[in-house]
Amino acid sequence: MEILGKSLIGFHDSRSTTGPFSAWNPASGEKIDATFYSASHEDVEGAAKAASDAFSSYARLAGRERASFLNRIAARLESMVDLLVARAHAETALPEPRLKSETARTCSQLRLFASVIEEGSWVSARIDHGDSERKPLPKPDIRSMLHPLGPVVVFGASNFPLAFSVAGGDTASALAAGNPVIVKAHPAHPGTSELVGRAIRECVREEGLAEGVFGLLFDSGNEVGAKLVQHPLVKAVGFTGSIKAGRALMDLAVSRPEPIPFYGEMGSTNPVFILPGAMALRGKEIASQLHASFTLGGGQFCTKPGLVFLPPQHSSADFLPEFQAKVARSPKFTLLTSGIRDSYQREIQSRKGRSDLALVAEGEQPASGNAFLAGVAAFQTDVPGLLRSPDLSSEVFGPSSVLVHFSNKRELLDAARSLSGHLTATIHGTEEDLREFSDLVYLLQNKVGRIVFNGYPTGVEVSHAMIHGGPYPASTDSRTTSVGSQAIFRFARPVCYQDFPDSALPAELKDANPLGIWRMVDGKFAR
Repeated sequence: MEILGKSLIGFHDSRSTTGPFSAWNPASGEKIDATFYSASHEDVEGAAKAASDAFSSYARLAGRERASFLNRIAARLESMVDLLVARAHAETALPEPRLKSETARTCSQLRLFASVIEEGSWVSARIDHGDSERKPLPKPDIRSMLHPLGPVVVFGASNFPLAFSVAGGDTASALAAGNPVIVKAHPAHPGTSELVGRAIRECVREEGLAEGVFGLLFDSGNEVGAKLVQHPLVKAVGFTGSIKAGRALMDLAVSRPEPIPFYGEMGSTNPVFILPGAMALRGKEIASQLHASFTLGGGQFCTKPGLVFLPPQHSSADFLPEFQAKVARSPKFTLLTSGIRDSYQREIQSRKGRSDLALVAEGEQPASGNAFLAGVAAFQTDVPGLLRSPDLSSEVFGPSSVLVHFSNKRELLDAARSLSGHLTATIHGTEEDLREFSDLVYLLQNKVGRIVFNGYPTGVEVSHAMIHGGPYPASTDSRTTSVGSQAIFRFARPVCYQDFPDSALPAELKDANPLGIWRMVDGKFAR
């Protein structure tokens, strides 16, 4: 499949020749062949109109028909895995085995949502039968279910060129719910994005769907994304990225004449709490595994543990030497973009100059050069220091983490109370630790979307129960998730039908239940 560098507007390619840009190989710092062109104003208008025109027919498709579409996309991506991995590796320098795994995850997500909509109960159908004999007033017949919102804009993420990008979780969940999707491709991996986008477009055509069901727009800056968020035909946005970019787009979404939901997954430091019992039993083991977690993928996972709470230093005798040794032996890592590298280096240099923070250890540091390289750096402070400088708990995107020593239970709980919203929190402890620190679990329920026990937060299982979200700034709506089958609910809204004849109702609400889905009927679940 040839890469043309053109945005995809329905079944047509953009004619724009403005704003040319290229991808860069992070491992060498060299420009990759192929020029990409930023979408024009006409492209944005065309993609939005095509998506809006496609909405009425796509939204009315039966679940099994939309499931066929998602399954076809998954099969198509599997058939071109070698091509995708080769291009993504060139554009991101992520290891090929990781990218093969990510391709499999992307296809698994698509099939998960296909199974959900084919079964059909996700629409939360509810039926309250009427009663014309009720006194003093007759009771109306009331039925409700979820319906799609309309065209959804999805922003590709830098750190997952497949699983959180063009065919990633936001796209899969929005398409599953019945919404056309316009993807704003991430400029760090435009070739990968185009290959996936063209594959999806082929599937749209093969399934006989309206051409506006899917679109893909390029831009090396912020202009196209801002125009899409503000476009009156767009009804929701899915975003994964930095707090700065996410907050700017969220403000645009809510300041429109017609505000729309903005589902952003943004910054998170993912605190880890190592309790005394676990430290005494497994200190050395935890140190080694923690190092592997915060350096995984060059520290560019949104679930990277960037803040680690330790009991008093005398009880961490096994942990600290092992942790320092692991950090000191760390190789350099290749970061995804020159911007990420520059931001990481600025933050590390700033932290090295702080009086309230001490450098614990650092790994091999890169010499000057074109490659987007960064070295591992770990720092330490104590709870009073963290409380005086809450900015120490902000995310640093890259292979760095901060150890925070607590003196007693009260200090640890004070630190937990001070935290803002995060995607995850992790507790390492024994059953006795959990009893002694039971208040910690309660506090963390109000701070994060997922609590991990005796594990590590990197690695997010795609399943029905998974929650990948959290209070702000981890995400813009803590009631939702961007991973797992519950992500579909972000892109749907409830609609109620009162006193409609059975023949005019959607199949999900008809008395005979022709789809055989689970429904709440007069207060009881039934099939």
